[in-house]
Amino acid sequence: MKKYDNKSNVIGNLIKEYRLKKKLKKSEVCRKLQLHAIYMDPTELNRMETGRMIIKDFELIGLCKVLEIDYDDLKNSIE
Repeated sequence: MKKYDNKSNVIGNLIKEYRLKKKLKKSEVCRKLQLHAIYMDPTELNRMETGRMIIKDFELIGLCKVLEIDYDDLKNSIE
C-alpha cells in the first residue's frame, strides 16, 4: 500500500470539501450511498475524508454520484 504524506488516500480532503459544499452530514451521505448498494457508516467516511482509510473504486464512484462530482474533474484536481 502506497502512502502519500502518511495518508492512505489523496482524495479524502476533496470528498469532504464537496460534502461540505452540499451541506450534507456524513450520516446523510451514508444513507444516500445505501441507495447505490454501498454500505458505509459515518466513522468510515470520516476515516476516508481524513486520509486514514483507503477508498475503494466502487466507493469513490458512489461518492461521486451522491455528491454530484464529475469523476474527471476529481481526477484532474489531484494531478
